[in-house]
Amino acid sequence: MSMGIRTFAIGVVLAIAAGSGTASAQGRTSKLADVKSVRCEFPMITTGTWAKDGTPSAETEPSEMSLQYDDIDTEEGSASVIGLSGRLYIITRLSGVNLHLLAIDRAGPLYITTVFDKPARPGRYKAAHSRHEFTDVSLPGYTSRPEQYVGDCEILK
Repeated sequence: MSMGIRTFAIGVVLAIAAGSGTASAQGRTSKLADVKSVRCEFPMITTGTWAKDGTPSAETEPSEMSLQYDDIDTEEGSASVIGLSGRLYIITRLSGVNLHLLAIDRAGPLYITTVFDKPARPGRYKAAHSRHEFTDVSLPGYTSRPEQYVGDCEILK
């Protein structure tokens, strides 16, 4: 690659990087930066699975899942959530203007909720929740396949 093309390519990369900074770097701070507690409701779930031949499929249906996250500290990167086995301490990240809440269980599952700094309806923000889990046996009421929930969250404090 010639020096002129290389210099041009580096300039393009630097211009793109400078223009794609976080929203707070562009003068916009997230309404979620100082959130301490949110309650989320997810009225829709899509569950994925694989057929015996390995072909993936998905099914979408209504859901009544809700979660409440407390003790959110985006500076420290921590929060808590009540789960089936009691209070769990989890990882929190404010990335750009979105709030991510991440739980990794010792048994293997990964759960993540993202609260988007986008209004869903008055007083509520768009949100998604994913569960990455797989068990050979499927039990009603328990996560046994990958799940994606869509809903919204209310800031409690």
